[in-house]
Parts: sequence; structure tokens; C-alpha cells
Amino acid sequence: MRIVRTIILIAAFSVLHGAKGKPMQTKPETGIIFFSGTWQQCLDKAKKEKKLVFLDAYADWCGPCKMMKHKTFTDKKVGEFYNKYFLNIALDMEKGEGPQLAEKYQVTAYPTLLFFNSDGQIIGKAVGYYSPKEFIKLINQFVGVK
Repeated sequence: MRIVRTIILIAAFSVLHGAKGKPMQTKPETGIIFFSGTWQQCLDKAKKEKKLVFLDAYADWCGPCKMMKHKTFTDKKVGEFYNKYFLNIALDMEKGEGPQLAEKYQVTAYPTLLFFNSDGQIIGKAVGYYSPKEFIKLINQFVGVK
């Protein structure tokens, strides 16, 4: 009985922890890379790196926000452009520091897409859903890159 129990435990351990074999394949990072930290930390890092800041001001319940997140922000070309020129951050305007920022930057609809220089001054604002192609054009409108 002890031998059977030991064999079962070894088999269960192997299944739970994976057997030595081929390493798992992971999809390479594509799309926009968003900074994880506070708004002030993002501004500080952008200033240090001499980058612009893109703020995705969203709400959890917002349908167009979800479409941007899944269709636009994951696009490879969008990621190439936005990651090159911006430090990107996405913040829920109804949680944490969001309500204070929503009031400060007059966010009244979602998604609101805010663009800042490295000193934290707004250089552009757009509202609503943008396809990947439109979103890349938006960069040129605010910062003059193609």
C-alpha cells in the first residue's frame, strides 16, 4: 500500500510541476508596453529618458476602451511607434489616482487619449476609439512623426 501511495504522489508531483521536456513557447511581446507604476513615477521616468508620455484614460465598463486594448494597443506597428516615442501608461479614471487625474485633465468621456511632453504638459488630447492605422496617424498630429 505504501509503495502505491508513493508512486501516486510522485506521479502527481510530476504532473503538477511539469516534466523536463521542451520549454514552453511564449509569444513575443507585441503592441504597446504600458508602464506599471504611479502617474508621478511615469512622469519622472519620462523626463529622465527624455520621452513623451501617452496616457490611456479608461474605465472598466467602457466598450470602446476594451476594443482599443484588444485591437489597437496590441498591434505590432502601433507598439513600434508608441514604444519608441512615448512612455505609455493606462489608468482607470474611476479608481486609485484616476478620479483626481480625470478632474485635473478634464476627462469626461472614455477612452480619452492624452499626450504629454516630458515636463508633464499636455500637447494633445483625443477622445474615442481609434483603429491601429488611425492611432498611428494620431502621433503625427501631436508630435510630428511618421
